[in-house]
Amino acid sequence: MSKITYEQPLNERIRIFLRLEHLFRFASYHMSGTTEWDHRLAIVDFLNIVDLISRSDIKMDLIKELEKHAGTLEALKHNRNVDTDKLSDILENILRVTSILRDSSCQPGQAIRQDEFLSTIKQRSIMPGGSCNFDLPNYHFWLNTPHEERVRDLQKWYKDLDILFEGVKLTLTMVRNSSTPVREIATSGFFQKPIDSGLSCQLIRIRLPSDSNYYPEISGGKHRFTVRFMEQSSSISRPVQTNENVEFELHCCFL
Repeated sequence: MSKITYEQPLNERIRIFLRLEHLFRFASYHMSGTTEWDHRLAIVDFLNIVDLISRSDIKMDLIKELEKHAGTLEALKHNRNVDTDKLSDILENILRVTSILRDSSCQPGQAIRQDEFLSTIKQRSIMPGGSCNFDLPNYHFWLNTPHEERVRDLQKWYKDLDILFEGVKLTLTMVRNSSTPVREIATSGFFQKPIDSGLSCQLIRIRLPSDSNYYPEISGGKHRFTVRFMEQSSSISRPVQTNENVEFELHCCFL
């Protein structure tokens, strides 16, 4: 049976990386669409990504994470139980992306910030319904250009950001793969676990069967995390913690 994975970041850096991954997936999906509405949403996604990366030094955060993971992989090179070819490929990718990010000319999002067309759309989009054709006739004109021309523009804007997505994907893959899954039981829908003081847990992942009647609400900090399994009988009712014992798969990602 297929499973649903729920994730909860335990620090701000991983939280932002997960948000970026989410937005990049939206952007990729909407770029592949063929309609005006798909491409409207792709532009919204680009603007949201740029807004998010403007709030902190994402580039330096990524460099730090990637260098940490590179050090971990280097230490595993002589481990006989490791697939050295696969390890070398991942390490090569990490070093390549880190090198690009370290280059002073690499300024993800700068081209989008300086794009007059996108800046106008961003300003008007703050207002509900502000991107109507009478508000932004130049946008309306662009949306009615041939599909191939719009795609070229979208790909140009995406290229301004894609090195970030590469770095985020590499980092989150390393983090997600750093855990050993264990089976746990939440008694009456409640589970709590301390975090070893010598370890830095970055991400909690919980997997449940796709036909489960519950979903987890996860909260945590440096010392412990808590999971409550909730039920919601309809959209108009409030979620409540289940009284059932819930078996689930737990991943504590420490890398």
